[in-house]
Amino acid sequence: MSWSHPDLSLQELMKLVKGFVDILILLSGYQSSGRLAHWDSQNIKKAFQWGLFFENFMGSFSSSDDYVDSVMELDGAISEMTSAASFPKGLAHMSSVTLGTARRFVLEHLIHSLPLRDAHFRALLTATVEMDLEELSGSDSDFLNVYLNKLKLEDAPIQEGIEPARKFGDCGGDGLTKYAVHEILKRWSVVSLMETVETGLDVVSQSVRHSSWSEFDDNLLKEQLKCENTPVTVDWLVGCLTWNRWKSDSLSYFLDKRTVQLVSGASLVFSTPKIQWVQIFPQLNFNDLAGGSDDGLCETIELMLLGCIASRWTSVIEHLVSVSYDSRTILEQYHEVCNLLQGESTTLRSKQEAISQETDILEYLSGMLDGHVHLLWKICPALGAVAIPFWTPLFSLYLSEIEIQVKGDLSTMRCCDCAHNRKEHTDCELAQRIWCLYVFHVYGSRPVAHS
Repeated sequence: MSWSHPDLSLQELMKLVKGFVDILILLSGYQSSGRLAHWDSQNIKKAFQWGLFFENFMGSFSSSDDYVDSVMELDGAISEMTSAASFPKGLAHMSSVTLGTARRFVLEHLIHSLPLRDAHFRALLTATVEMDLEELSGSDSDFLNVYLNKLKLEDAPIQEGIEPARKFGDCGGDGLTKYAVHEILKRWSVVSLMETVETGLDVVSQSVRHSSWSEFDDNLLKEQLKCENTPVTVDWLVGCLTWNRWKSDSLSYFLDKRTVQLVSGASLVFSTPKIQWVQIFPQLNFNDLAGGSDDGLCETIELMLLGCIASRWTSVIEHLVSVSYDSRTILEQYHEVCNLLQGESTTLRSKQEAISQETDILEYLSGMLDGHVHLLWKICPALGAVAIPFWTPLFSLYLSEIEIQVKGDLSTMRCCDCAHNRKEHTDCELAQRIWCLYVFHVYGSRPVAHS
């Protein structure tokens, strides 16, 4: 097998392919520095011209059977490039076939990877129309009318479906515009469906929030029940009210639109190899610490913890919905959680069975939290409980801090005044955090945490 193209060596072509990959990465909307990449119509046309070069080059291969071996060798070189751990997974399917429709590939990235704000949308349409008009102007003096007539003829197919059946070369001077319309309609359809889902999710979230006891001032009820001199009934009802409020708080967090968007983003970020996603966070975290703010760090921690449970999202919701009141006191729940560290649990997945992706995230997070464990107390109690496995050092650190506060020892992360006021932890943040650990790691015959 040998390369036999008369104009370019394989090495020269691969340099151009790598340059094209760099352009496609910029089409994702960001520079290598993390800054936004802005695309005007002229730069979009240059990206299309790169695509046109590869289409013409691959078209020259199809003109003769003598190039079959060369195409195979090119695919081998591209496969070697895409298999590298640092290569963007969103472009891993690149091949000689992709290069044969490179303008389409560029257009898909421009439409589906970037927010279609007015300026970008205008630049995209301007570049697309100009490219088609320039192609027609070389062969027809009345190219504008020819272009418009072609679009009119294609009105019916556009309405019938959004997947074009032909390649650009078959369309003759209006293919880029037509495909742009198809892809814009496809994106519009997806966005419409997402808005419908978000509306439904918002209805469910609001229903959970309004049906909870979190908005109900139960102090009056507590006082009235105490006057009835029925301590058992009082304890049961108050415990039930508190249990339901914490349950609703947790469901409200997991069903919140912001949380769902973060889960989607986390799923995308951590679907890439670790060698890629670890490059995202250090600069953000160090800049945040240098500025003396914890906000960005807390969002990074939240994103990582959500990445740990993204594949179990449905199970987490179902488990929370299914839990019912358990009369164990907070102290009893705390001891049950502590028992997890004393022996093996048959209902929880072992460390050896843990998903590699989750393990990588937790290892990185543990290193990032070294000396900053207090930041976990700024995360939703339910998220921290369900995302951190009981066998990890991070869980032990988290539980150690809870133990300090349960005992009333001196702590820099005091979350309630119960110990200071010599009160039992029953309806405070510390109690809620213990309850979350109990619900996700102990409650029921098969806890959802890492199941």
